[in-house]
Amino acid sequence: MKKVPVVIAIATAGLFVFSGAVMLLWNNVVPAVFHIGTVTLWQAMGILVLSKLLFGGFRGRRGMGGFHARKRMFGKWQNMTAEEKEIFSSRVGCHGRFATDSKAL
Repeated sequence: MKKVPVVIAIATAGLFVFSGAVMLLWNNVVPAVFHIGTVTLWQAMGILVLSKLLFGGFRGRRGMGGFHARKRMFGKWQNMTAEEKEIFSSRVGCHGRFATDSKAL
């Protein structure tokens, strides 16, 4: 329970740091290029949240991108027969990626 205030403080600080970076980048690039006004820290925070909603969402990582998912798939690949590997490769299109991706684990 003691970690909750620390996590909230770190998240709040991170939001302000990223908002400050957005504000600095916006104010140094956009007005010169598009001839529009500068933004405040609160407006930059709004832009940051809006862009996250529009382009990233608030969902977790999707697909096979995670370390644990790759490790699990690598284990399955190692236990497949040559025929199963060929069928899997033809269906998925990985063409032996898991066989050569052991260094990433």
